[in-house]
Amino acid sequence: MRQFVSLLTISLFVFCLTTNSTAQAPATTPQSKPAAPGNGPADPKAKKTYDEATKLMQEQHWVFALDGFRKADKQDGGHCVLCEYQAWKAAAEIGDFKAARTQAEAMLAQVTSPVDKATAQFLLGRTYLAEGIHDKHDGTIALAETAFNEALQLRPKNADYVYSDGMALAYLKHDDAARSRFQEFLKVASQDDVDYARAQRFVERPELARAKMAPNFRLTTLDGRTLTLESLTGKVVLIDFWATWCGPCREALPHIRQIAKKFDGQPLVVLSISLDSDEAKWKDFVGKNGMTWMQYREGGFEGSISKQFNATAIPATFTIDADGVLEDQHVGDADIEGKLKKLIAGATEAANRKATAEGLHSEKAASSSE
Repeated sequence: MRQFVSLLTISLFVFCLTTNSTAQAPATTPQSKPAAPGNGPADPKAKKTYDEATKLMQEQHWVFALDGFRKADKQDGGHCVLCEYQAWKAAAEIGDFKAARTQAEAMLAQVTSPVDKATAQFLLGRTYLAEGIHDKHDGTIALAETAFNEALQLRPKNADYVYSDGMALAYLKHDDAARSRFQEFLKVASQDDVDYARAQRFVERPELARAKMAPNFRLTTLDGRTLTLESLTGKVVLIDFWATWCGPCREALPHIRQIAKKFDGQPLVVLSISLDSDEAKWKDFVGKNGMTWMQYREGGFEGSISKQFNATAIPATFTIDADGVLEDQHVGDADIEGKLKKLIAGATEAANRKATAEGLHSEKAASSSE
């Protein structure tokens, strides 16, 4: 999944820079984890500092981890590429674009292999792209596009690089070039790639790539259905983050149930994502409370989807239109049903237009063959 979410996430959604707000997030970023370049520090003091910083990162103390990896690099004489790489990750998590750029540039100055150079250029490009989108600055996005091209010179068939360059071109409104990149992505990526279908849509409508697209994901619901957000294209999606231990969530439950029932049979999908750690308790609660719509358990705020949507407090709901464009709404908002009605009406109208167009195309094709 190539989503920009909490600054770094590429599935983890790991290794993607983004803004700290889902509302400002770009459409997509690479999901696959870049190979970590270089080795760890050689100096004994640096090794100790590196291990301490690694522990801080595991505990999600990102600022202290960033300082620790920087210190380890300095203790190692400024030659620890892996320290710089880990520092980039920590900087990405806290949204420190300047620090992330510095670390990516430090890596680039030291690595020698084509693969490592491509990785460093890619990380530099991700930083520039996130920063440019955040600041709405085309010049910075252009620097990202340059970095991605440098990476592609070294690894021309890397799907993440191709996709990211397509994103940069789309944000620069170079739609024909962006379309070409997404077409190229479809040739080098696996059809099982979670964003394959999204890239197909970007080929048809490259302007969507710069829209406030909801993060894509793949999950298997409680009743065994496997889905991605892209598989729900054409339907309005309401995502509800909640937990059984959350009092306000339990109070909001009747409203969610009412929405699921009221719009049953219409182009709306309701998906509840539980942050419960206790699977048995979650299943029991779902069954006893008649939660018959789609259910999925992620287990906590550090779950990949929660991080993608920057769900840091619950209850939190997100509405997504039929094109996959994201809006966030709280369950308690009196306008949510009105918002859903408008989005569903739009989805129905779009589906009717598509059916009419396909019917006319079929009639024309039939006439041509006679």
